[in-house]
Amino acid sequence: MPTPPARPKLLLFDVNETLLDMSKLQQAVNQEFNSEFAFKQWFSLLLQYSLVDTVTQAYHDFKQIGDAALDMLAQSLGQPARPATRKQELLTLIAELPPHPDVVEGLTMLQQAGFRMVTLTNSPGSTLRKQIAYAGLTSFFEQLLSIDDVKRYKPHPDTYLTACQQLGVVPADALLVAAHGWDTGGALRAGLQAAFVARPGQATYPLAPAPTYTGPTLSDIAGQLVGH
Repeated sequence: MPTPPARPKLLLFDVNETLLDMSKLQQAVNQEFNSEFAFKQWFSLLLQYSLVDTVTQAYHDFKQIGDAALDMLAQSLGQPARPATRKQELLTLIAELPPHPDVVEGLTMLQQAGFRMVTLTNSPGSTLRKQIAYAGLTSFFEQLLSIDDVKRYKPHPDTYLTACQQLGVVPADALLVAAHGWDTGGALRAGLQAAFVARPGQATYPLAPAPTYTGPTLSDIAGQLVGH
């Protein structure tokens, strides 16, 4: 029998798609560009070029890259670039997203079980604070951490290791909760534990280590952690 993982002392939560339901933004982007795939293409560009910045040792915040990705999306679809004011209207929606239906229950279970919880997101700190306040989740988290200070995007190992260092926890005692295979893979490669929330349309990366925990909802993940 394999040795069960140590009970984590710190839980790090990804925010976009993991905690927050991005359907409202998805519908707005798809409608704006008259394509049912526009949002997925835009979000993929946002992630891709955040990693381009990290690999090439440049840095623009997530909002700047999101703006540029809207221009790239328009160009790839053969459409005119949107005015700055329209792009701003679309990007503002990222701070006005509700939590997934299972999130409050899952966070409540974990909070009542005594887990330390913080966020760790690629969004800028100012956006993150608006997101968590809008979703009514502020009271669950000890700190709201962004990659802003490190200026390297997840899944660069420095993002996870710096968060652990700031909170006085060794990587093996920290667990990242995310709905993205690239994020759980990054955390595991950095020596953390990871829980994959299998949101619809998401998948783990087969060439990365398997997540420590996997479940369809945050409540399911919480049940596994609390029962550990």
